[in-house]
Amino acid sequence: MTHADVATPWDKMRAHWSAPSWLRTFHVVTGVPIALATLFVIAGLAVVSVLLVWTVVAPLIALPLLFWSARMFTRLQRARFAAFLGVDIPPVPRRSGGGNPAVRLFREARTRSTWRQLGYHLLAPLISAAGFLAVVVVWSACLVVAALAVRVWSVGGTWNSAPLALLALALCVAAPWLARGITALDVIAAEALLGPSLSEQLALRVETLKESRAEVIDAADAERRRIERDLHDGAQQRLVSLAMNLGMARAAFTDLPGPARETISRAHEEAKQALKELRDLVRGLHPAVLSDEGLDAALSGLAARAPLPVRLRVEVPERASPTIEAVAFFVISEALANVAKHARASAAEVTARRTGDRLFLQVTDDGRGGAQPDGGTGLRGLSQRVGSVDGRLSIDSPPGGPTTISVELPCA
Repeated sequence: MTHADVATPWDKMRAHWSAPSWLRTFHVVTGVPIALATLFVIAGLAVVSVLLVWTVVAPLIALPLLFWSARMFTRLQRARFAAFLGVDIPPVPRRSGGGNPAVRLFREARTRSTWRQLGYHLLAPLISAAGFLAVVVVWSACLVVAALAVRVWSVGGTWNSAPLALLALALCVAAPWLARGITALDVIAAEALLGPSLSEQLALRVETLKESRAEVIDAADAERRRIERDLHDGAQQRLVSLAMNLGMARAAFTDLPGPARETISRAHEEAKQALKELRDLVRGLHPAVLSDEGLDAALSGLAARAPLPVRLRVEVPERASPTIEAVAFFVISEALANVAKHARASAAEVTARRTGDRLFLQVTDDGRGGAQPDGGTGLRGLSQRVGSVDGRLSIDSPPGGPTTISVELPCA
């Protein structure tokens, strides 16, 4: 530690009367007119609502004005705390304002944050008035005693004025401490009553996480669609051209030696196999028909390519969001793949039905049953994919079958 890092008594004294100390004093002083105006407006509207409740119309006008005034004064108080103290009190999250005005009024009257804000506006005049009186009295006493000390010093000398000078100094030192204590009390009350409660903070955090998760899922789905387009328009077209050229060479160069014809033939077959695998990969990423024509057409193609007979019934008059459609398609695709690999089934049935804002999926097979989410058959992945969009998945698979996988997805 250097000499410059050591705080001298003079540094401490300057810090005691620095700009933050004066800002705390200004905070206390400016709180009085704001608190009194708030009390006058809120108390007046509350009295009107109570005394004229029999008129019905007056409370219906006064109560919305009361809640609106509370919000406006809350914003003003937040601005005061931010300007003078640097304290940021986050706003309370509010629900959307749609719906019937009477319903909105009833909802706001039942919200705890509304009454917490009103409680602060009724408490603030007491804190501000007490703080104002204390701070102003101490500063005034400091100035008066200092003036008396100067007067006594000019008449009676230093020793006679020393007690008054020490008292004035003590008052000047106490005033910033008093302002700090009053502002600390005010900050505690404001953060508890004007800011969001713990439950509201948790609800806001959950909502933020849900939005972030939805954005990540949408971005991942958009990236899969981009990769599908790039592969379809790029590598797949080149493989098609390569397979065609090899096929033409295979048909044209019949007079080549046997090893050369065999090499061309094998290359042709490998190109066709690579093309098939690439098509399966592209289809697995995100089938273009799903984006172009919707879930019905995509599931029809999926059922037609299945290695076992699949009975399909789709009742989706209105398309869901692209992300939900992608989740529904891949859930059914994976479920049918599991049926083909593990269920030893002879047939399956797929149902997709939309009711309101929910999409219901069901995959049933006549296999051996006994499917478990932790059995390593891909059902855990289905559950995770469905849960990523706040959907629900249930599995009914008794030993001996049949197995039914039911999925419920939100359409938004």
